[in-house]
Formats: sequence, C-alpha cells, structure tokens
Amino acid sequence: PGQCEFQVGPCVGIEAGDHLWIARYLLDRVCESFNVVSTLKPKPIKGDWNGAGAHINFSTKKMREPGGLDAIYAACEKMAPKHAEHIAVYGEGNEERLTGLHETCSINEFKYGVADRGCSIRIPRETTAVGYGYLEDRRPASNVEPYSATSKIMQTTMGE
Repeated sequence: PGQCEFQVGPCVGIEAGDHLWIARYLLDRVCESFNVVSTLKPKPIKGDWNGAGAHINFSTKKMREPGGLDAIYAACEKMAPKHAEHIAVYGEGNEERLTGLHETCSINEFKYGVADRGCSIRIPRETTAVGYGYLEDRRPASNVEPYSATSKIMQTTMGE
C-alpha cells in the first residue's frame, strides 16, 4: 500500500469542486491502467500512521489584502461554534483520521493556530509574517464531497 497527494487550484467558487472530481476521475483511470486499486477512504488501513485528508485552502479578497489577517482570525472565530456542522459534511470515516495524532486535531475539538499542523485550521507562517493570505482547513477527509464542504465554509465565514 502507498499514499499520494495531489492538489487542485487555485480555483474560484465551485470550480474547485469541479477540478477535484475530474482529478479523482483521472486518478481512477490511471490506476485502472496499471491494475492498481485506489480508495478515497480517510484511513483505508488501520494503524499508527497518517490518514488521508483533503485540506481546503480558503481566502476571500479581504483576507488577501494588506491587513487581511484580521479577517482570517474572524473567520476562524466564526467556524469554532459550527465545528460539528462542518465535521458532518467533511467526509465519512473521518473519526478514524482525526484522532489528535499524526498532524491532526481531535474530531471533538476545534482550534486554530499559526503553522500548527495539529490544529483544525492552520494559518501559514508566511500569512502571519506579511499580514494577509489564506487559511487551511485541515479537517476534511479525502472522500469529502467538495461542494458541500466549500458551501459550509462560505456559509459560516461569509454569512451573518
């Protein structure tokens, strides 16, 4: 068994979901050609190692402008009380991956921090150094349905 990582984007809006579904399709077709079986399960084989996530890098125009760090922290604060709602749409079997070990935060806890891979939301060191940028939601599982996940992030951070 092995694990690989790939990225899609940058994308705007639902385009990220479109790109992810096409990338998953291509992954399956390539694997078929080499008689390899792929899975999107977040922890396909039990054991003392990392699972598979689908981290979502997210920003708004305000976050990407000078002084945007305040908007990033505000978004994190809005996500905290909605943690369970986010987890509900972040993929099946995610409780096997989000254990608090292996660069994850416990599925039952929400926290954010700078350059901390053990947080629910990681704010990159470069983002804090320059004062603007993006945040990384590390909670989604590899089998996440991307439209539901990005919609939930938008509703939580952009809604009132």
